[in-house]
Amino acid sequence: MKRLVCLGIIGVFCLVFFSNAFSQGSVPGVTDEQVAIGMTCPMSGPAALWAAMYLGNSAWAKQVNAQGGIHGRKIKVVVKDDGYNPSRALSNLTDMKNEVLAFGCVIGSATANASKDFLLESKVPVVHIHANPRIWSDVPPAKMQHLFIAYPDYIDEADAVTAFAVNKMALKKIALFGQNDDWGKSAKMGIERAMKRLNGKAAFAGDVMFEITDRALSAHAVKLKETGADGVVIYGTPTHAALILKEMAKIGYKPKIFTANPLGDPLMYKIAGELWEGAYPAASGNLAMPDVEPAADRVVEKLLKHEPKLEGTKFLGVTGSTTMMLIAEALNKAGRNLTRASFIQAMASIRGFKPEGMGAPITFGKKRHGLNAIRICHAENGKHVPLSDFMVFEPLY
Repeated sequence: MKRLVCLGIIGVFCLVFFSNAFSQGSVPGVTDEQVAIGMTCPMSGPAALWAAMYLGNSAWAKQVNAQGGIHGRKIKVVVKDDGYNPSRALSNLTDMKNEVLAFGCVIGSATANASKDFLLESKVPVVHIHANPRIWSDVPPAKMQHLFIAYPDYIDEADAVTAFAVNKMALKKIALFGQNDDWGKSAKMGIERAMKRLNGKAAFAGDVMFEITDRALSAHAVKLKETGADGVVIYGTPTHAALILKEMAKIGYKPKIFTANPLGDPLMYKIAGELWEGAYPAASGNLAMPDVEPAADRVVEKLLKHEPKLEGTKFLGVTGSTTMMLIAEALNKAGRNLTRASFIQAMASIRGFKPEGMGAPITFGKKRHGLNAIRICHAENGKHVPLSDFMVFEPLY
């Protein structure tokens, strides 16, 4: 009889043990010791500089792991190079779907657009999509509960940049040098919207669009000069921004330069040289500026300890790390019983979160656009110095 009782106890123990093991093993990317986060990133191609955002994520994951991980688990970052090619990015995400708990830091409007249907249908949690937030504005809220975005809307950004150029700097004619996709087209919409509110104080001199594969930009520079604009807003990759500045300089055209927030890294000095001095880049509202603000410098110190390669791309490293900070916050909130559902619930519970004290506060909840904000900066002696307070716009959804 005692033997039967013992066997029964052992049987129950085994049933519970294997049931728990099977349950945990059924959560993609999650084991007792590890949680995997997936990323697709341009590590080659025209936007390869943005690979620093992956390094920032990786470095912050290592920082978390060095402190013991979260609820006994270490974070593993799984990354694939997409070369800033939308179809490759979609393929990367598809390949990782069953290997990771969540996706982090999807980069680029073209990439996000190409992956939109997959990201919605897969139900894999996605944290911090660095792309035009209006991509998701036509999606019913019930279908995007697993998406979490803390990135500025390009229309709102371009509107604010234009208003700053006109109201604060008294410019009279603004032209756009834009990437010929949703990114550049959103900038055009933002500039046009600003001009309507400015009531004739300035004029939109026109747009000169380029393709992502373009490298010969001399004709584009001539067209920009012909607009007579005293300010040019650039919505393009770091490579294209540097190329157009050099071509404009060759023909003696030196308007004031304003840019979208992806060009907010002072690394632009290394690409464009002295031509970058005096530019006015926007910066996303969820971070602080390295070499200028102490909160960012404290983060940079930790990032460099784990990823020394970030020395030359501190801004993008910090930008990327904010994604992992959000993910870590949600992993903490989700607790030991980690599933995609508990992770999504934890992300949705984030209120007033400032990553390591940086930036304007991020709040999700019913709104999946947790922060829509920028600042205007000025390129001064190798640094980007904030000129404006945080401009916080209404979330889109």
